[in-house]
Amino acid sequence: MAEIIRMPKMSDTMTEGVIAKWLKKVGDKVKSGDVLAEVETDKATMELESYQDGVLLYIGIAEKQAVAVDGIMAVIGKAGENIDALLATIQGGVAVATEAPKEQTIQVVQPPVNTTAQIALPNVKATVIRMPKMSDTMTEGVIAKWLKKVGDKVKSGDVLAEVETDKATMELDNYENGTLLYIGVEAGKAIAVDGIIAIVGEPDADYKQLLNVASQNQVAEKQAIAEKTQTVQVALPAITAIASAAQTYANTQEHTQNEGRVKASPLAKSLAKEKGLDLRSIAGTGEAGRIVKKDIETYQPAKEIPKKELQATVNQGIANKESYSEVPVSQMRKVIARRLSESLFTAPHFFLTMEINMDKAMTARASMNEVSPVKLSFNDLIIKACAVALRKHPAVNSSWLGDKIRYNNHVNIGVAVAVEDGLLVPVVRHADTKPLSQIATEVKDLGGKAKAKKLQPSEWEGNTFSISNLGMFGIEEFTAIINPPDACILAVGAIKETPIVKNGLIVVGNVMKVTLSCDHRVVDGATGAAFLQTVKSLLEDPVRILV
Repeated sequence: MAEIIRMPKMSDTMTEGVIAKWLKKVGDKVKSGDVLAEVETDKATMELESYQDGVLLYIGIAEKQAVAVDGIMAVIGKAGENIDALLATIQGGVAVATEAPKEQTIQVVQPPVNTTAQIALPNVKATVIRMPKMSDTMTEGVIAKWLKKVGDKVKSGDVLAEVETDKATMELDNYENGTLLYIGVEAGKAIAVDGIIAIVGEPDADYKQLLNVASQNQVAEKQAIAEKTQTVQVALPAITAIASAAQTYANTQEHTQNEGRVKASPLAKSLAKEKGLDLRSIAGTGEAGRIVKKDIETYQPAKEIPKKELQATVNQGIANKESYSEVPVSQMRKVIARRLSESLFTAPHFFLTMEINMDKAMTARASMNEVSPVKLSFNDLIIKACAVALRKHPAVNSSWLGDKIRYNNHVNIGVAVAVEDGLLVPVVRHADTKPLSQIATEVKDLGGKAKAKKLQPSEWEGNTFSISNLGMFGIEEFTAIINPPDACILAVGAIKETPIVKNGLIVVGNVMKVTLSCDHRVVDGATGAAFLQTVKSLLEDPVRILV
């Protein structure tokens, strides 16, 4: 029987995914575990695996196009199987199709919404295991792999399964002693936070009774908040037209090289690096287009066109023509746009700029690096100075929560890191208590993980203040948008030789401009100014940072 493959929710903030590349085409035989496609989310490009054996009968979305979470991507079934009826079934509704030459109109009749009172759980010697909330923004998790099976004895502390979010794969610990009586989610399937995953208890426990009542209560909760819409009209293109177009598209795209992540064996990557070859220019002959050793050894680069001839061709081609290119917005960029727009338009920003003489900081850094086990940067000094200043000005180390203000007793500083698709903000925790060498080590490690998209939830959550430093790019002064839930963010510019007045004389000094963006709902002008004065005094006399 054919089954619909839908877009999974691979990220806590994901609303849609972009098909980076189809690795199978219509008519291909697929097995459970085969990678059907590569899906781009806001955090990473992830592989979409098949959990069915059969033939790929239908592809509903083209490469480089977006599809909403739970949207229809493909259908897998038996060769020659009629899939019209399956595509007409949407989210469990009863579908009624009317014939049309070019379009099918599907009427989905939803069952009436009933609200049911909560039923007390029976006294059964077993415990329901639910999907925990593993991050502050998590709404569901995917069971990547079950490490225990039904009938296994488990102890408190045992790892039951691996749960995949958009940012990391995490272990699901067991907190009960007993036997694994029931597994409610197959590996590879998503389940909402608080959804029933498994049941652990005594071997003779009547877990079905417990499961039945727990499921009824869960359904009642969902129905209580569900919309009471009875009928939904959904227009779908004709099935045959879609299948034909998808087949044509698949045939023409079969050998297209993916512009994003290139799949290659470790040996092939090593050989390509030795020969100075760009993997993106090499066609792979391995499974799913993977580049293997043979492809590197037999690769023949295209004949290079003489530079003058190439330039003449380009000039001739663009003469008297207007052109442009459009690139789909990445998932990470969409989330950045949404979050920063919300911050800018909901938090009343105001900005405070101050000049800091960095002469002593430059001398101190050079002296410290002579004995430090790790090279210290100016950014490390700024992080430490801000951390110490936040301890003295707790009003800046705060968050707006609508009906209350949270003043944090800990100092966790988010450090903005530029990555290929946007910006990530890993967090240096308890920065006020750490020596400069430890801060430098952590910042370097977190920056590398951010660029490789390997950050864990504990490494990007919990910031109480943020720093954005563009000084290394030569930017002298700028303003930054507050990174929620912080009340402030410090924008750091470049250190520049500038004429300054010192002891009545004009001399050359090394000056750095910083701008503090403040949420006026939490921080007032005088409060922000006092904080900046403290940061200035610490950086102009760095010995005070170490006290």
